[in-house]
Amino acid sequence: MAEAALTNIGASPARLSGWRGIAADWSSDQRAFKNVSWGKAMMWIFLLSDTFIFSCFLLSYMTARMSTTVPWPNPSEVFALNIGGAHIPLILIAIMTFILISSSGTMAMAVNFGYRRDRVRTAALMLATAAFGATFVGMQAFEWTKLIIEGVRPWGNPWGAPQFGASFFMITGFHGTHVTIGVIFLIAIARKVWRGDFDVERRGFFTSRKGYYEIVEITGLYWHFVDLVWVFIFALFYLW
Repeated sequence: MAEAALTNIGASPARLSGWRGIAADWSSDQRAFKNVSWGKAMMWIFLLSDTFIFSCFLLSYMTARMSTTVPWPNPSEVFALNIGGAHIPLILIAIMTFILISSSGTMAMAVNFGYRRDRVRTAALMLATAAFGATFVGMQAFEWTKLIIEGVRPWGNPWGAPQFGASFFMITGFHGTHVTIGVIFLIAIARKVWRGDFDVERRGFFTSRKGYYEIVEITGLYWHFVDLVWVFIFALFYLW
């Protein structure tokens, strides 16, 4: 009995299978987070919390739309533009979506060149991504101005259900704030990359470690999340 007990003490614990094994691996930090930096892990946690917030906003919007007894405004009419005498529905939103999706491509290339230590191309692609984001925000400001002039308010609008205005300004405004913060962050990191802060270990925000180009990837995680959220907003708010 004593020999068996000693043998069991020296042996490694039995591995769990199924969902219990997955939970044990994640909770013990042996596989999922062993090689993940602190900054990247914190960005994922932030994005997870932000996912809950956007989900609550979109679920509230869908609940308000399905429960209202007043007709909901037709997005194809509300967000249409008159160009050359033609009434084109959702043309501005389509261009905004194309611009934001394109920015994900430039951001992905920036991350690729960042890990290659090609600071010129990395900075140029990050600035291109920031330009796309700034263009998106500018077009969103035009959209807001147009609807405000037409009478849309958080408490009502001239086309039907009063919840439309509150839902529109809350959801698009919250997302636009995220894009604006992302543009500022992109410009700041691009400036550091362009100056070579990550090569000479210049002290400052996000540059305390030499060769720490992972911050470019962390910025990319945030930007891709903002783009992904817009896909859901576009589908649920503008196409539904």
